[in-house]
Amino acid sequence: MRIADRTFIISGGSSGLGLAAVEALHESGAYIAVFDLRKPVNDFQGLPRVAFFKADVTQTMEIQEAADKTIEWTKATQARLGGVIACAGTMRAGKIVSRNGTPYPLDTWNKIMDVNLTGTFNLVRLALQHLINVDPEGADDERGVIIMTSSSEAFEGHEGQLVYAASKGAIRSMTLPMARDLGRYGIRVATIAPSPFDTPMASFGSPRVMRTIEDHFIFPRRIGKPKEFADTIKWIIECPYANGDTFRLSGGNRIPGKL
Repeated sequence: MRIADRTFIISGGSSGLGLAAVEALHESGAYIAVFDLRKPVNDFQGLPRVAFFKADVTQTMEIQEAADKTIEWTKATQARLGGVIACAGTMRAGKIVSRNGTPYPLDTWNKIMDVNLTGTFNLVRLALQHLINVDPEGADDERGVIIMTSSSEAFEGHEGQLVYAASKGAIRSMTLPMARDLGRYGIRVATIAPSPFDTPMASFGSPRVMRTIEDHFIFPRRIGKPKEFADTIKWIIECPYANGDTFRLSGGNRIPGKL
């Protein structure tokens, strides 16, 4: 599917991997509707085809309203909806039981699941109301693409990341059945599972921990760059056969089970 002159909804597009995706798709000629809690510091300066809609992915009414406004915007720009890229996420490290025997807080579990898992599902299902009605295009009669964000933790969860790993593993598990649900509409579904990337959320606390991680890397011996994530999104959009799979983006690196 072509990127230029299509509109993509990106949750979490004001920072980190989501912002990198916004910038990359804009450079390729797309229109982007950013769903997030706040704008970035630069307020998307230099990105005239970006519209910001304040929305919390855990709040159904906010997502519904933002999706409806996005469709009104596409009517004004004549840039049809092309897909959804779910990048909003959160994490909080913690073991299922602490050293002093305190259980992991259930409300923290719920918060992480609400944002990472339910928030992704909620965004996609509400946007699909509109995407399934877009006119198909190309030799394959494609309507659009859904791209979700999992994590390397879905494959090798390390100590203290049980809850985050569970939320991202569930997204990985949704990918194929969702693609099977949407195949009849000409909508593809793919997920990216990045290893640690250079974003505000991926903080490992100390240079010592970072050195421990990098010592186990293969090549390149560094964490990922947000642009590399964004380039993968562009590839998925443009590759008609990228469907139903979770693509690891790790440089072949595996984080040790205990840091």
